[in-house]
Amino acid sequence: MWATEFLRAQVKADWDAATKHAFTNALVEGTLDKEKMAGYLQQDYQFIDGFVRLLASAVAHAPTLADGVPGAQFLGQICGPENTYFLRSMEALDVPAIATPAPETVAFQTMMRNARLSGRYELMLAVLVVAEWVYLEWASPFEDCADDLPFWFGEWITLHSGDGFEGVVAYLRGQLDSVWEGLDQTARDEVQELFVQAVALERAFFDAAWIGFKVQR
Repeated sequence: MWATEFLRAQVKADWDAATKHAFTNALVEGTLDKEKMAGYLQQDYQFIDGFVRLLASAVAHAPTLADGVPGAQFLGQICGPENTYFLRSMEALDVPAIATPAPETVAFQTMMRNARLSGRYELMLAVLVVAEWVYLEWASPFEDCADDLPFWFGEWITLHSGDGFEGVVAYLRGQLDSVWEGLDQTARDEVQELFVQAVALERAFFDAAWIGFKVQR
């Protein structure tokens, strides 16, 4: 069993809850309340800065240039089409891009920052793998539905599905699977602890989004 498969198996309940969530189910059906989507986008956009810094740090710590290039290319996707999606969607939903982070947002931001500042490639990868793999898993089954939805729903699905994004997740998982082989048991335990925490925080973020983040105007 690959390391990433092993890690996911340790968090099955939270993983299933995060990837088959009422929030994303309503999103792909097009029934999600606009106010909930606006609040979700305001909070999720707060992750862009920390995520870019974390991914850039992972690229800098990659063992070889070949290991780092796909991550560097993904940075362009985050800073380009994904960033633009957020700005266009929040404009369409008539809310500003700037908002006070909710507690669930702060918790994930703190985890990303700590992983980056650790200077340890395997810990950075643990967070990155969860952040992207969870989204691939919930979005992929609904790729064909995206064109029938308002763009603030549909493009969020297409950004997290398809061959290109599948390749990103495969790359991140492959890096963690490879690095895992050279870790001692203490380091593996630390990776597992962070992986578990990241999945729990993804679930908590969706739970809070389904209840409804306070929209700030």
